[in-house]
Amino acid sequence: MAAGGRASGRPAKKKGPSKGTGGQKRRSLEGKGSTPPAEMRHWYKDKARTERIVREERGDGRRTGPVRQRRSDDAPEYIGGRNPVLEALQAGVPTNALYIAQRIDNDDRVRDAIKIAAERGIALLEISRDKLDRMTDGLAHQGIALQIPAYDYAHPSDLVELAHEAAEAPLIVALDSVTDPRNLGAIARSATAFGAHGLLIPSRRSAGVTGGAWKTSAGTLANLRVARAANLTAALREYRDAGLFVIGLDGAGETDIGDVDLLTEPLVIVVGSEGKGLSRLVREHCDVVTRIPMQAAAESLNAGVAAGVALYEVARHRRP
Repeated sequence: MAAGGRASGRPAKKKGPSKGTGGQKRRSLEGKGSTPPAEMRHWYKDKARTERIVREERGDGRRTGPVRQRRSDDAPEYIGGRNPVLEALQAGVPTNALYIAQRIDNDDRVRDAIKIAAERGIALLEISRDKLDRMTDGLAHQGIALQIPAYDYAHPSDLVELAHEAAEAPLIVALDSVTDPRNLGAIARSATAFGAHGLLIPSRRSAGVTGGAWKTSAGTLANLRVARAANLTAALREYRDAGLFVIGLDGAGETDIGDVDLLTEPLVIVVGSEGKGLSRLVREHCDVVTRIPMQAAAESLNAGVAAGVALYEVARHRRP
């Protein structure tokens, strides 16, 4: 027997981690290894699914950035670009301020815009181009932009009153599911050119009088009232009760616009979207659903072009 110890009669225990230590002595300095990639983490699938749902709800499967906040109805709008800004100022568009980028390359349009703004007492502010980019949300401003106040919409009945004050048969253009502000602006130009008394738009799922609409209208929205209705079909029903006829403009209509015998009467012309046309409920509230005759190669017309053709036909019939 070796000296220095007592024999216990049991085999010696193998050295190693003991019960309850969790192997701390051996693994205390090992660490947790390299950080796993995102797709291997437990939360990755849920995060990717949430982002995909958000993109689908916005109708854009390509963008992965955060959802842009919806602009408030009472937030100011911007018109950018040298020609649009000058046209808006010349047309007397209500304006809060004129913004000029620092070190801008002046030309006659910029100088004329500054002169008109000074004459009208509009605030003139010089800011950096980066700040102007952020302010206008990426608008192609060419170093110059107008800030315009939120549009003050009329009541649908106000458009009829305008026609009565002018001793004219009412002519109103209603937009059904027209969501592009540029179409609204183009329709406003045609409505002004052919003597309409105003536009009617629904409060939801419709383009509004935004900076894009002002720009496309070339300032004509300053001379044309736009009314907004919480319920478009209810507003059309009230117009019919007031003695106006409602004509729907749709490629599936059975009557050509030139053959409608109501064009000299008090009218509401309803323009549907280019893709879907008139909605079912709006169609049911129309006295006539008409179409614009065209070659078979062209399936449909842009909403702004279609409205212009229909308004010209009405103006032609009403001409003394």
